[in-house]
Amino acid sequence: MARNQNQQQAPKNREETELVDKLVGINRVAKVVKGGRRFAFSAMVVVGDQRGRVGYGTGKAREVPEAIRKATEAAKRNMIRVPLREGRTLHHDIKGHFGAGRVLLRSAPAGTGIIAGGAMRAVFETMGVQDVVAKCTGSNNPHNVIRATLDALVNGASPRQVAAKRGLKVGDIVARRDSGSAAATAAAAALEKE
Repeated sequence: MARNQNQQQAPKNREETELVDKLVGINRVAKVVKGGRRFAFSAMVVVGDQRGRVGYGTGKAREVPEAIRKATEAAKRNMIRVPLREGRTLHHDIKGHFGAGRVLLRSAPAGTGIIAGGAMRAVFETMGVQDVVAKCTGSNNPHNVIRATLDALVNGASPRQVAAKRGLKVGDIVARRDSGSAAATAAAAALEKE
């Protein structure tokens, strides 16, 4: 009986060890009481498996390590899956917003790297995106930026999802994208000759 429990727990532990977490920020908050101030800490953590899953969480505690632990646990519970093209970039450009935070995420060619600010960079690094260009407009509060980034990623769609929604084949969707980029390349070449 105990042997079966160990076999069942092994895959869960292996999955948790594959997760990568990044600390986005720590804030010290004070509660004023009769004898003075009581300090506590709030932490914000982003967790991902570097293969398209990512989540974020916040935690508050009287000590920093405890706040980070709570935030990490919350992030593991709130993970989402994001479809990636070739395992390195987004399928298309996406806009997202949360509160006053607005973000624009753009897919990029191989070798571009992650061009994004601090809070967004943490999301992309833990998610496993290698090439992306992102711009934060509006609020640059890390909470709003991360929530807006995750909102954009949730609204992103893979060619398979689009094809299923439209009743087409995946080849039709991808062929159009490739022919569009080929037409753009041909137009650019024609302009250079003139």
